[in-house]
Amino acid sequence: MRIICTVTNDLSHDQRMHRICGSLQGAGHSVTLVGRELPDSPALPDRPYHQHRLKCRYLRGKRFYAEYNLRLWRLLRGWEFDVICAADLDTLPAGSWLTRARGKLVYDAHEWFSETPEVFARPLVRGLWRGLGKALVPHTDARYTVGPELARQLEVEYRMPFAVVRNLPSRVEFPKHENTGGVILYQGMLNPGRGLEVAMAALSDLPGCKLWIVGSGPERQALEALAQRTGVADRVWFAGFRPPHELPEITRNAWLGINLLEASSPSYYFSLANKSLDYVQAGLPSVQMDFPEYRNLQERYHCFSLLPELTAPALAAVIQGLRDNKPAYDRLRHNCELAAEELCWEREEPRLLEIYEGLERER
Repeated sequence: MRIICTVTNDLSHDQRMHRICGSLQGAGHSVTLVGRELPDSPALPDRPYHQHRLKCRYLRGKRFYAEYNLRLWRLLRGWEFDVICAADLDTLPAGSWLTRARGKLVYDAHEWFSETPEVFARPLVRGLWRGLGKALVPHTDARYTVGPELARQLEVEYRMPFAVVRNLPSRVEFPKHENTGGVILYQGMLNPGRGLEVAMAALSDLPGCKLWIVGSGPERQALEALAQRTGVADRVWFAGFRPPHELPEITRNAWLGINLLEASSPSYYFSLANKSLDYVQAGLPSVQMDFPEYRNLQERYHCFSLLPELTAPALAAVIQGLRDNKPAYDRLRHNCELAAEELCWEREEPRLLEIYEGLERER
């Protein structure tokens, strides 16, 4: 089939879409991933599928979403396709317009869009996105999301079944490395509600620890200023986005990973973040929020240290506990290595391919 996947990012760091598009292309489909070009977007590396970027006048807000969907529709209406896969609610309008007369429409919900921190706290904006979702999602031909807990919430919201395709990394053999340097690693976007302010505050009670922040986003400048104000700038490294080939070496030199999220956002509360599974694949113990998905994984694999509340004292206590108890830390590391054999894309990929095989049979 000819499959077009649409996103609103610039394609540079969307590991989920790279895995999905690569798997579909490898299964014999012709795949194109369409995103947008930002002023600072790096050149795209060669991929096994086609890539295309749109330029927009507006960069954020309602004008951006309206412009992007209009430009997306104008671009793709002249293309041949069998399936449009809209990644998240913000590209679903264009997908809906394009598939009214031809093709299948797939909804890949990376998050619960109307319940993200950026939207949830703004009742009018949240209401608009919820209304849009309830108008468009029932007209999709297939739907999937990142985890079973979020799938259940979306099924209640839209009264439609959602399959699950988790954000699992590819299987990688990381070299074993005894690291006691106290480097705490955060990997991902710097968006509101990611708990990095709490992580910086916890450093005050964790002498000898450093925080490496690998990624970027709208909160970067505010976080850099906070590090200066609180006197921990010399222990916080803002690495920015790094090329994929550099990430294994960075991870190898970390002692602990963190995935901190605010419980006030339902999208975060029911999430299953890429980074949590990347840490597992790297054999890196990590601190995760005591939210449903991470609790479920902990009960099965015992590979996390769960944080009961997002406060600096609680985080410092959990981290110091691992520093003081090397056998407990070593058990987490060993359990990560065992869990990595199951929590990998090679085992998750068949779920994705089955969805598209079903669509192909319906043609």
